[in-house]
Amino acid sequence: MLPLQLSRPLMPAVTVLVIDQTVAAGFPSPAEDHAQKRIDLNDVLLKNPVSSFLLRIAGPSMRDAGIDDGDAVIVDRALNAKHGDIVIAIVEGEFCVKKLYRRSGRVKLQAANPTFPDIVPREGQTLEVWGVVTACIKRFVK
Repeated sequence: MLPLQLSRPLMPAVTVLVIDQTVAAGFPSPAEDHAQKRIDLNDVLLKNPVSSFLLRIAGPSMRDAGIDDGDAVIVDRALNAKHGDIVIAIVEGEFCVKKLYRRSGRVKLQAANPTFPDIVPREGQTLEVWGVVTACIKRFVK
């Protein structure tokens, strides 16, 4: 399982300039000429700001889902987790991030990396879905 670090809920406004234009890979664009307005990243990333948290991922178990070691994910605790959602779960007191499988009365947590086994709760073992991952933030420059 992946150790996760909790941080405070995201609340302060963080705005960035919106460029109302798609970006074609391969050709540069004079994007500064198309700047339109500023948007608050909280509005874009947070459906429920009070119940949202930013967590840092450690480990490669979700790499095929685009979530890599060192990425930050936004987790909304107000959402009801559905089959196929990527969730933060607590298994035996430890946080992990996995894809939720819930079909025909069966529940398990699936990694997005074939080298990691599914987590299937054993008799008497509890599995708590802590929140639903709604976004992943990657840094390309460190």
